[in-house]
Amino acid sequence: MEQRISLVTLGVTDVARARAFYEHLGWQGQEVEETVFFQAGGLAVVLWGRDKLAADAGIDDPGTGGFGGMTLAQNVRSRAEVDEVIATAVAAGAEVTKPARETFYGGYAGYFTDPDGHVWEIAWNPGFPLAEDGTITVPDFGTTG
Repeated sequence: MEQRISLVTLGVTDVARARAFYEHLGWQGQEVEETVFFQAGGLAVVLWGRDKLAADAGIDDPGTGGFGGMTLAQNVRSRAEVDEVIATAVAAGAEVTKPARETFYGGYAGYFTDPDGHVWEIAWNPGFPLAEDGTITVPDFGTTG
């Protein structure tokens, strides 16, 4: 298996509401058969009905919500941009779970949840500089294995 991810699919309870949220953040998507696709750098973020996603994956979903042990993250170019993105998300209906603050690694970050409870971290990390197109390259930490 190649070391890459092609799609991140978010199971949502209301595709139209979820699409409106992400479009309020400035994302541009296209809908095909009740599924919304957003190009996000070298991968795609997909919004699909939570019930349909669970059925497609062959799992039972009690729909209890809550933290699923995973976060999505977007690195940005400055501390000010962290605050701007989080403010835009709040205006779109996000709930801040941890206000932006200085981090242990010398950066600045905060967290919010989208209307379906998916957790997002918005971070400025001086150790992960962004290329012009917004991609990061994991630095060489000088470790092996």
